[in-house]
Amino acid sequence: MRAVVMTMGALHEGHATLIRAARAAAGPDGQVVVTVFVNPLQFGEAADLDRYPRTLDADLAVAAAAGADAVFAPSVDEVYPGGEPQVRISAGPMGERLEGASRPGHFDGMLTVVAKLLHLTRPDVAFFGQKDAQQLALIRRMVRDLNFPVEITGVETVREPDGLALSSRNRFLDAEERHTALALSKALFAARDRLAAQQALHARAQTTSATTGRAAALTALGEARAAADTQAVALARPVDGPSAVRAAALLILDDAAAAQPPLVLDYLALVDPADFTEIPDDRTTGEAILAVAARVGKTRLIDNIPLTFGATT
Repeated sequence: MRAVVMTMGALHEGHATLIRAARAAAGPDGQVVVTVFVNPLQFGEAADLDRYPRTLDADLAVAAAAGADAVFAPSVDEVYPGGEPQVRISAGPMGERLEGASRPGHFDGMLTVVAKLLHLTRPDVAFFGQKDAQQLALIRRMVRDLNFPVEITGVETVREPDGLALSSRNRFLDAEERHTALALSKALFAARDRLAAQQALHARAQTTSATTGRAAALTALGEARAAADTQAVALARPVDGPSAVRAAALLILDDAAAAQPPLVLDYLALVDPADFTEIPDDRTTGEAILAVAARVGKTRLIDNIPLTFGATT
């Protein structure tokens, strides 16, 4: 078995986690290939392309320590021998939403290079991080729609101890900017906790005896506040679920917008993981992704968290 991990370099622990997952999947007799290529088709501005860190020597050390057998680090001329390709992969409607709306053409460029690297490395399985959730969804769709003979595996986002998602761009943040940037993960965690609290209250409401009444039963137990919450949840319309999740995240992000330096929100979206369309307010069951993107100083950061509506706790 051959497993591949595609990167743009500047490898960190998040990439190392992907490589270790690939190593485990390939086994001792398989091959693990790491690609390092800063793809110019993915960058809307030349300044962003020039600014992206290039640390190949350090990348080689990280890849080797994590279990890679080979690192494929081609030049731009090797990947695009005729210059910018005239024929490219189109990301379609999903590629025009969220990140695609903020960075027009980004996903077309990403899918084009992923397709080329899949051809060049010919893996049985390819590993990608779930932090780039829209990218992962588009790669899975491309592989399915175009019949690529490869399995796509997502790996959970790796975070710093304080919750900040690992990213090559984090190195551009100074101490104050990094403190503000923590609002992204805090907002996602607040939304997750709000959903869990809602679902716990619904579960308690459903199990309370109907003869005494949900709120009355809790009051009898001395849980006046829980009684009030349970009564409110029991009487609430189902639309409160997605709305409350968004509201919990926005509270954190609004506070960060007033910080110094401020967080400038690009988007907060609660979307269907299948096509990245917005989850309607009346959705009460199913999988979702809460995604956020924002700028702190000159650095643009993204993060997301998976959520399940209708789950019991």
